[in-house]
Amino acid sequence: MWRPRIKFEHRPVQHHDGLVRIGSNSPGNTQGIPDPDGSVWALLALLDGSRTVGQIADELAYRFPAYTHDEVSKALDKLNTAGHLEDASEIELTDYERERYSRSRAFWRAVDRTPGRRSWDAQLRLRQARVVIVGIGGAGGAAARLLVMSGVGQLHCVDADVVELSNLNRQGLFIEQDLGKPKVEAALERLRQLNSHVEVSGSREHIKRPGQLRALAVACDVLLMAADQPSTGEIRSWTNQACYATKTAWVHTGYAGPRASVGVFRPGTGPCYDCVRAAEQHRRSVVSPRIAWAPGESMTREHAATAATAAIAGALAADAVERLIIGVPYLPVNQEYGLILGASRGYEALRLEQPWPDCPTCGHDGHG
Repeated sequence: MWRPRIKFEHRPVQHHDGLVRIGSNSPGNTQGIPDPDGSVWALLALLDGSRTVGQIADELAYRFPAYTHDEVSKALDKLNTAGHLEDASEIELTDYERERYSRSRAFWRAVDRTPGRRSWDAQLRLRQARVVIVGIGGAGGAAARLLVMSGVGQLHCVDADVVELSNLNRQGLFIEQDLGKPKVEAALERLRQLNSHVEVSGSREHIKRPGQLRALAVACDVLLMAADQPSTGEIRSWTNQACYATKTAWVHTGYAGPRASVGVFRPGTGPCYDCVRAAEQHRRSVVSPRIAWAPGESMTREHAATAATAAIAGALAADAVERLIIGVPYLPVNQEYGLILGASRGYEALRLEQPWPDCPTCGHDGHG
């Protein structure tokens, strides 16, 4: 039964000039409500989750006889539509879960403007979700750790490599004692220590064809691609094709020097990853030819990365995965985002307005 309660993060404040402000200091949430006779403040005082709508209307009418049940219902509808209320009715969470995720609940409650949601709905959605991560290195490992800490229900990790000494500057899931171990084996051990209530599994395999990704995509709600072999562009294109065929939301992440990036796609709702790739190939074909400088064999060609750039890329990816699962805060999909560390321009986005006509994956379908 609907028992409306003001979200603690949206708690109201009464001003001496007859105005009530609700929404606290959350950006975009605050609104002012005129309250010349004190009835608004009295109504808000009743919204503690212990009463049904009918009980609230009865108590308010006792103090302010001019207010009908219909007027009270309309007032509650406005507060609910604005995202200030939650349903305080009981839900299926253990005391352990309520304690462990209490701070997460406060965050999701603050940013969720969906009318009528219960305060634990976001956590329940995470608990019911299935996520696959391909590539448990710097960004993938950071994302896996954050998703497990956040309480995602099932996490499946895929990687074929072993832990090497050069990994330890940025791949935070691994320690020196893991050197020589398969990454999946070491990752599962560490992730299970972080949260024993998450179902964590893994497989040690090379991704050599799109069919492998399609089998992974069909079994999850969101797929996170954090691998860069056989090549970053090729494996992301395979992921795009697999997720387009299975209608699975997916995210890719990576880092190159000071740039951490994440791409967020929901198939069938706009341009896909291959649209962006085809558009970029077209752009390059019409500009003047370029010759890339090729260093000699004596020069090293290591991947430029630090623990910070890898962790930031992983955090951006974990945030994107959670927002796809929960639906809030809304994140525009079918585009790529980049964070330039140490640069004044900071955050940037790359996107298309509509599918690319010659896209090999979705251009023929005409999705807008």
